[in-house]
Amino acid sequence: MDLMEKLTILTNSAKYDASCTSSGVNRPGKTVAAGCCHSFSADGRCISLLKVLMTNYCIYDCKYCVNRSSNECRRTAFTPEELAELTMEFYRRNYIEGLFLSSGVIRSPDYTMEQMIQVLHLLRHRHDFRGYIHAKTIPGSSPELVRRLGLLADRISVNVELPSEQSLNRLAPNKKREAIFSPMKQICAETEQNRQELVIYKKAPRFAPAGQSTQMIIGASPETDYQIITLAEAMYGKYALKRVFYSAYIPAVEDSLLPALDAKPPLLREHRLYQADWLMRQYGFKSEEILSHDTPNFNPYLDPKCNWAINNMQEFPVDVNTAELETLLRVPGIGPTSARRIVIARRNGRLGLAELKRIGVVLKRAQYFIQTSDRTPSARPDKEMTVRALIDQNVYSFGMEQLSLFQDAPGPMPLPTSRDVKSITEAVEETVLCLASSL
Repeated sequence: MDLMEKLTILTNSAKYDASCTSSGVNRPGKTVAAGCCHSFSADGRCISLLKVLMTNYCIYDCKYCVNRSSNECRRTAFTPEELAELTMEFYRRNYIEGLFLSSGVIRSPDYTMEQMIQVLHLLRHRHDFRGYIHAKTIPGSSPELVRRLGLLADRISVNVELPSEQSLNRLAPNKKREAIFSPMKQICAETEQNRQELVIYKKAPRFAPAGQSTQMIIGASPETDYQIITLAEAMYGKYALKRVFYSAYIPAVEDSLLPALDAKPPLLREHRLYQADWLMRQYGFKSEEILSHDTPNFNPYLDPKCNWAINNMQEFPVDVNTAELETLLRVPGIGPTSARRIVIARRNGRLGLAELKRIGVVLKRAQYFIQTSDRTPSARPDKEMTVRALIDQNVYSFGMEQLSLFQDAPGPMPLPTSRDVKSITEAVEETVLCLASSL
């Protein structure tokens, strides 16, 4: 099998791993990137990575995985030298700025990790490659190999895969909870130790300077949204993760324990999880504020922040000229940047709607929850009217997929017809009434 065939198979097999910020890129005037994704370096730059597997051979039989041992598919593997050379060729042509490397488990977790480490060692020391590298740790590998990988990569990830131990035992019987969380704990400890070493000696070798991340598959198992964000919150606090990635389950293999092959990926649910994750990381929300045991799943028609505001109308209106930063962050339409700008701007005088608009506040949402120098609500806003204004019009527009080098780039999505608009409007009107009555 030639190198191009290997590249086609192994980039296509890697597209189901969502441990990157986005899953596809297509730059004007260049080739469409095979299995390329975006990620962020330690200094905050957005960069494009070659997203590829070392091999799609695997001794494990995870029910949800297209590369599982019982699935009939074309198998191949790169040698460390082949993958290192291939990465450098893409890098020299400016197609990529780094590498995202994962792998099926071949022979054993330790053997697979050794192969991955050899690739990274060749890139760093033979080719003097200083680009960004994100490498996925193989659960069950030895602590020494995890450390060696962290000293070569910028970011490393240990995928949780499924949100509960019960689902892991049922759908991935070869993987154990301890084999996932032990390296996660080790990476956290190594990162903290390395931070202290760098204070003493600035030329000390860096261990995973961009931190660690993880991924959960959404929709292959029965856990609620509340269980998922509670687990994510716990991992952020305990293991100092940079990101938790949520991957909507794409039916690719048939199994009685999985959704049917014709089932649609839960892309809207994935979107809501990312919104809730952002609230926890950037806005100071706790998981129990976003969802609860009584309401364990997201409202599909309202984003989590708007849903919280609608259910906590007693907290509003907020006076933007006196409220604390933490309170401003709770207002729909006010983000971290605009909240900080408000705190600075009001030192020079009271703020009205015009000033808030210039600052960057989304008044279409915020107007129902704020008090300004030129607007003092006489009473709390009508709940039904507010719900109608906050309905997420993007509910019907999910359908992204990873791009590939070996397919033509998809054309633009067709504009909706007047019939489409009418049907969506009617559906939204019906939903407003249902939401208002249930809140």
